[in-house]
Amino acid sequence: MTMIKTVIKLTNSKTRKKEVFEPIDPNNVRMYVCGPTVYDRAHIGNARPVIVFDVLYRLLRHVYGTEHVTYVRNFTDVDDKINKKAQDTGRTIKEITDETTQWYLDDMRSVGALDPDQMPRATEFIGAMISMIEGLIASGHAYEAEGHVLFAVESYKDYGKLSGRSIDDMIAGARVEVAPYKRNPMDFVLWKPSSDDLPGWDSPWGRGRPGWHIECSAMSYELLGETFDIHGGGNDLMFPHHENEIAQSCCAHPQGGFARYWLHNEMLQVEGKKMSKSLGNFFTVRDLLDGHDGMPGVPGEVIRFVFLSTHYRKPMDWTAEKAEQAAATLKKWRKMTEGVEPGEPAPEVVAAVSDDLNTAGAISVLHGIDGPAVLLASANLLGLLTPELGGWEDAGVDLTAYADHLFALRQSAMETKDFSAVDAMKTALLEAGVEVRMSKTGVELEPGPNFDAAKLEALE
Repeated sequence: MTMIKTVIKLTNSKTRKKEVFEPIDPNNVRMYVCGPTVYDRAHIGNARPVIVFDVLYRLLRHVYGTEHVTYVRNFTDVDDKINKKAQDTGRTIKEITDETTQWYLDDMRSVGALDPDQMPRATEFIGAMISMIEGLIASGHAYEAEGHVLFAVESYKDYGKLSGRSIDDMIAGARVEVAPYKRNPMDFVLWKPSSDDLPGWDSPWGRGRPGWHIECSAMSYELLGETFDIHGGGNDLMFPHHENEIAQSCCAHPQGGFARYWLHNEMLQVEGKKMSKSLGNFFTVRDLLDGHDGMPGVPGEVIRFVFLSTHYRKPMDWTAEKAEQAAATLKKWRKMTEGVEPGEPAPEVVAAVSDDLNTAGAISVLHGIDGPAVLLASANLLGLLTPELGGWEDAGVDLTAYADHLFALRQSAMETKDFSAVDAMKTALLEAGVEVRMSKTGVELEPGPNFDAAKLEALE
């Protein structure tokens, strides 16, 4: 086996420490990340864990080899939100989940995320969930009550260790459903009954459907085994979802350790405020890509750059100013690396990403790299400057006619010595956000980060 020289360090939420990452098997590095519930478009906050763990996936592939890494991200396609959407729209559940699953894949590819190796749907693993629940009942960790099966939280002594919460905090944080059939307020649903108008599967406890938490435990076990390396997601999932996953998985497979390293990304804000529909600053990834509320679309590569400019464990603030600055930087780098084949990434970039995914530090290093082949390879490690994300920097804007006209004005001014028309047009172009470069041989125009097509049209 090839010697691995790169040392990866990750902040493990379980121990609250930055630890050296040592995979169970370097030839079979395994990572599971909680995916979306597919009932609607993904908002921009949903894209943050996708981009964060895509960088980790790229790093693991770089260090251990593409064929030695398995990345699993699930789709939750059985859920009460999906059921409600079907009832409200009159569409079938399959239509909704198929459509929104494809939307999600398209949107995440647009921000440069590689497809995981496995993308299981919860409905494909109902049998595995039923089997796991049966085992939990048999071992005394779960019980049946009025058609429901619940996990007995008191049966697992380490419950709450991941989030570090007290029982009172957990009850408040979980918005615990008060139900007479629960032995303990913290007990959570593994299986619940379905009426005839809801999705359901036959089980030993009657026709029903799984609770949310059991899905990831069953899918990760089936695809990655009883112990795997990394489990990730947003920090809003730490409790109760990840806490419940640990409890049921460790009780179902007591010989295993479930996930060894837990990573959680912080949340996202918009222009310094929490994203919410009431504030009018809530938008989907597709809104951002295509443009919304009179705002122009933002290229996926620009979105990715802005996200990676903040460390994943810090709150991230999306601003229009950051997007403009990112666009200007990426245009410069794409011009520098045009027609170049990537070399090896700079060791300083690999070191930064290996140090708890310090993407902000890696981007700082990129700014100082001179060699285009090294710059390209280093940016590629972050999922930037890839061919798939290119083409936006000069797409859809043809400034040839303006360049020809300005050059003609300049040629005329060279004879008349009256440059007022040249200066006036150049000023107007600059005010429209166009970068202007003039020489004896011609005029070169390029849309800048503040390009405004409406102002440009006013020149005609």
